[in-house]
Amino acid sequence: MEDHERGREAFASEEEYRLHALRHSTAHIMAEAIGVVFPGARFAIGPATKDGFFYDVDVSRSITPEDLTRIEEEMKRVVKRNSPFERKVITRDEAVALFGAQGQDFKVERISLLDEAAEISIYDQGGFVDLCRGPHTPRTGNCKHFKLLKISGAYLYGDSANKQLQRVYGTVWPTKEALDQFLFRLEEAKKRDHRRLGTQLGLFMFHDYAPGAAFWLPKGEDLYHTLSEAMRTLLKDEGYVPVRTPMVFDKALWETSGHWAHYQENMYHFAEGHHHEGDSDEEADSRILGLKPMNCPSHMLIFGSQRRSYRELPLRIHDQGVLHRNEVRGALGGLTRVRQFCQDDAHIFCTHEQIQSEVADLLNLVRRVYECFGLGFQAKLSTRPQEHLGSVELWDQAESSLEAALKQAGLQYKINVGDGAFYGPKIDFDVLDALGRDWQCATIQLDFQIPQRFELRYIGADNAEHAPVVIHRAIFGSFERFIGILIEHYAGAFPLWLSPEHVRVMTVSEKSLSHGAAVTAALKAAGVKVTFNNNDDKIGKKIREGIGDKVPYMAIIGEQELESGGVAVRSRDHGELGALSVEDFIARLRAEARVPFSA
Repeated sequence: MEDHERGREAFASEEEYRLHALRHSTAHIMAEAIGVVFPGARFAIGPATKDGFFYDVDVSRSITPEDLTRIEEEMKRVVKRNSPFERKVITRDEAVALFGAQGQDFKVERISLLDEAAEISIYDQGGFVDLCRGPHTPRTGNCKHFKLLKISGAYLYGDSANKQLQRVYGTVWPTKEALDQFLFRLEEAKKRDHRRLGTQLGLFMFHDYAPGAAFWLPKGEDLYHTLSEAMRTLLKDEGYVPVRTPMVFDKALWETSGHWAHYQENMYHFAEGHHHEGDSDEEADSRILGLKPMNCPSHMLIFGSQRRSYRELPLRIHDQGVLHRNEVRGALGGLTRVRQFCQDDAHIFCTHEQIQSEVADLLNLVRRVYECFGLGFQAKLSTRPQEHLGSVELWDQAESSLEAALKQAGLQYKINVGDGAFYGPKIDFDVLDALGRDWQCATIQLDFQIPQRFELRYIGADNAEHAPVVIHRAIFGSFERFIGILIEHYAGAFPLWLSPEHVRVMTVSEKSLSHGAAVTAALKAAGVKVTFNNNDDKIGKKIREGIGDKVPYMAIIGEQELESGGVAVRSRDHGELGALSVEDFIARLRAEARVPFSA
């Protein structure tokens, strides 16, 4: 086998394989260049990533943005040299001697972590040698369309107990056009960053006193509420019943569900800290309580609270309660990684015979919702993990049911082996935003295990007891994360139905104040979200502010509008619409304010 063909079978497509080899090779080229700029540099790991590559290194001082330019110049020399990537298999002792002589103690340590039977290979690219199993491109000259992006801190092997290194990120693409397109998307993503736009548009804030929990400001709360109520209405029409469940539970609930054994490190839990009359000190401190990280165990209690018949199934329970998960503080990031959040969460209790039709309906619901936002999506079927509850036979049955529903829906999907939840397989959806980036949102999880642990039963048509199957599902995922995605997808310019401000009425002069107030009152009476800018600023400044705030419509009131009784309308998306009567303007707004997936 040619070296540049090595490992091809591990990749889903030829394109994926070639991009991985290109990026892996460029990481080696960058390491060689870093060694020139920083003599004595020690190298840890340098993998390919989804959009590029990085290398974790230990050098004599902090790497600066100016250093990246120097490293790039050295990389260009390595590329121009066009050396072949030559693979050689060596013994463990030879590898330890080679990298030990170079002072590359991270590589020596890496060798010691390899399985005794592992084949040890090195790659030589014209004098620079690295420990590596491949694959690589044939020559360094294949890696010409690259760009270094940033520097960050990183712990050796990702473990905070280890030495902190510096991580240098880069990207590389097969053509200059592809590189330019990626860099454009990167710059556009910075402009759309939801943290920046969230502050600019007055949607939310964060504070160190509540890490990982958003403060929703008036406009942001309006947006959140609109999205929440739209989903409530949709699910009510689809036969779901809303509930609200407690936030704090005794750990016995989580022991029953299996979360205490499999998810405890991600939960907030504490000892009950006060005495009840008659309690000893030991009794007062013995009860452990936990904030709920998900709703499913409480929904099991609701199902089990009364005798159930097969005629009640499927029972679809919807819950938008507050959840908490103990995310590592360093991993928190705006709305997309938080500790406190709500989901458009639901659990469907059904019979085995209803699984496929319920999952098929859910797949159609996911498609319907995402299409209304202009979001594409990709499905992934995640199968049995190494640590799981229940028998292999039940898992095989569950996985077959999900796969059959995907095929029936005609959806393309890929299989993520071993990535299922501990209680069952799942279908996850990556939504694709306006920049082509993917974000994991919706999930459909099939669960034969937890209903058994709670000893849930319904009386079947045969008058015997049967255990229900539970489908865990969310479409938005968490509202916080989904809103963060939407802010970046729309670049803050929300469609009118979702926007916290539909119209801003603004007056040209003091003469038109009374008509401006009357128009504002008429719009408000029609259910339009309207604000009235009646300050003394020039109309040009008012318009600029409206543009900066990404308001869908501005209604400008001057002398002509005062005489006609109408408004001059400026649309954010379509420019000047000219003069409209107040009645025609309201009709236009009402049509656009309709929730697109409500019917």
